[in-house]
Amino acid sequence: MLLLATAATASSAQTPPGTAASSPALYLQASQATHGNRAYTLGLTLPWGTWRTALWGGELTGYWDGWASQWSASWPGGRRTITVIGLTPTLRLRPDGGRAAWFVEAGTGPSYADRPYATRRKAFSTRFNFASHIGVGLDWGARHQHELVLRLQHASNADIKSPNPGENFLQLRYAAHF
Repeated sequence: MLLLATAATASSAQTPPGTAASSPALYLQASQATHGNRAYTLGLTLPWGTWRTALWGGELTGYWDGWASQWSASWPGGRRTITVIGLTPTLRLRPDGGRAAWFVEAGTGPSYADRPYATRRKAFSTRFNFASHIGVGLDWGARHQHELVLRLQHASNADIKSPNPGENFLQLRYAAHF
């Protein structure tokens, strides 16, 4: 992580951050929840065009995050896997007038699973849920085309139906802008 921070700091002196961040990105993400439950995600981010605004001395931008994920949980006799798709509008705040190599972000959006998520300890009552996250990340590269983001995501049905135990995932995402 220190190596990435050093690379991001060095590259920010040459090219303003956000150069590639205003372009779409493909990403891979690995997630871990409690009791060995995990998820692997492939996604695409699409920036909200030229929309940006100043906020708290930084620059606020946004993007659409479309994703498909495989959630896997321990189950008697092996593992149980479900497929989840989602669309998450996300806000990203980059400090220093938008010039910093690091950023914070948050978003929430709907998701849909091919069947309700269930583990040995809990079961969702719906296939339709919401995925909300907060995260911190940094970018690097000649055009700032690489991103690494550490996120905490909560998925639940927002009390549409009981039970609503929810699941929390710690996520690590690598994105490449093109």
